[in-house]
Amino acid sequence: AAQQAAAANTATQAQTNMFNTINAQQAPYRAAGYGALNQLGSLNSGPYQAYDANGNPIGTGTGSGYLTHQFNAADLAAGLAPNYDFMLQQGQMANQRAANVAGGGLGGNALQGLQKYTQDYAGNAYQNAFNNYQTQRSNIYNTLAGIAGIGQTGQTAANTAGTNLANAASSLGVGSAGAQAAGQIGQTNALSNTANNVINNYTLASLLNQGGRVA
Repeated sequence: AAQQAAAANTATQAQTNMFNTINAQQAPYRAAGYGALNQLGSLNSGPYQAYDANGNPIGTGTGSGYLTHQFNAADLAAGLAPNYDFMLQQGQMANQRAANVAGGGLGGNALQGLQKYTQDYAGNAYQNAFNNYQTQRSNIYNTLAGIAGIGQTGQTAANTAGTNLANAASSLGVGSAGAQAAGQIGQTNALSNTANNVINNYTLASLLNQGGRVA
């Protein structure tokens, strides 16, 4: 029983060492995942919970709302189409020069054409900037979500290792306890049998001695 208990303890320690190794190996991935989760929270709208590299809460923050922001004219002017104003101005000047060369001035048709060019250019530029904005936002979200997913995968691996350790330790503990209990029962039975044999032998010897004296 003692040997089996010692073997169970050794096996449990080996399982624990393996879990500690797996847990340490997955720690960098979990840390990256928590960092990405924090960034997603900061880009979302409303309050969010921030975590350190080990997953411990370290405070709250308020997101910028970038991931839920609707594209508008201010975004167009903020740099998503940095050449918009310059190209629009150059195109208008080119149309004006062409109209001046043709008629020496800007008549009604030329003005109408210039206005149409400006509207079409602005509409196309706005659509392109909107597409760029959507693509940029999707790329940022997908990148951070992917990194957060790596952290989740690392946490799943650690959880699986922890569950395996708990199951193995429980089985080994039950087996060890059973072996020790069986050993104690066996020892008790052996002592009981020995005591019975001693008593029987003593009784038999006493009877034999008494019989000898009578004879």
